[in-house]
Amino acid sequence: MAETRNDALIHDRDAGIERLLEIMRRLRDPQTGCPWDIEQDFDSIAPYTIEEAYEVADAIERRDWPELEGELGDLLLQTVYHTAMGEEDGRFSFQTVVRNISDKMVARHPHVFGDESRDKSAEQQTADWEKIKAAERAGKAQGGTLDGVAVGLPALLRAYKLQKRAARVGFDWPQVDDVIAKITEEATELVEARDTLTQAEVTEEYGDLMFVMANLGRHLGVEPEAALRAANAKFIRRFNGVEARLAAQGKSPSDSDLAEMDALWEDVKRAERS
Repeated sequence: MAETRNDALIHDRDAGIERLLEIMRRLRDPQTGCPWDIEQDFDSIAPYTIEEAYEVADAIERRDWPELEGELGDLLLQTVYHTAMGEEDGRFSFQTVVRNISDKMVARHPHVFGDESRDKSAEQQTADWEKIKAAERAGKAQGGTLDGVAVGLPALLRAYKLQKRAARVGFDWPQVDDVIAKITEEATELVEARDTLTQAEVTEEYGDLMFVMANLGRHLGVEPEAALRAANAKFIRRFNGVEARLAAQGKSPSDSDLAEMDALWEDVKRAERS
């Protein structure tokens, strides 16, 4: 491998993506690379890819633009890592990945890169986009309505996407009140399961309730994963406020009780609204 080493490229800070590709080739070199990087495969790297995508989303949510710059680089590294392994196996390369996504974007935007008119509503463009994607799935022998919804998505997001797909072919409640009625039904079944059924059956009923809650979000125009992230952030912010108020009294949560912490929680809420 010595004759293919390109040290000048490695240290050229203005070389862009070619520099990063060369860095990855060197890291994966069986003779001179990093032992840890050499050992990795698609399965071992996939969890890091998911983690980096979440860290990108987190930086955006916090509006931390310097952090986002770094996180986008980390996410780009994941693509470079997977494509390096694909190239080693003779499956694909970074260039073929770039070509495929470029072809896809051109094909999915005929109103920008083709002869179709741009004089369409956002709703019409979305409908056209879905028709193009359906044709692509048909070409991959993915004929089922729910085919192609990634198994590796977070379960709540996947529920949302599955229901969205089913709704396109008319399998959907017509009114949001119908969904709310179903939530009441599922909640009742969960309470009954808690009192009379096994833990496995309780888990099943709880899953049914969460699935319908995701559907309610779709009917309300709320993406449930984003809503839950926001709720998590709000809980952290308010609980931190409770801890800060306790600390001002020389106390910690373990020195307090539910009644006191609940009162402080209400104080934090009022302070946020004032």
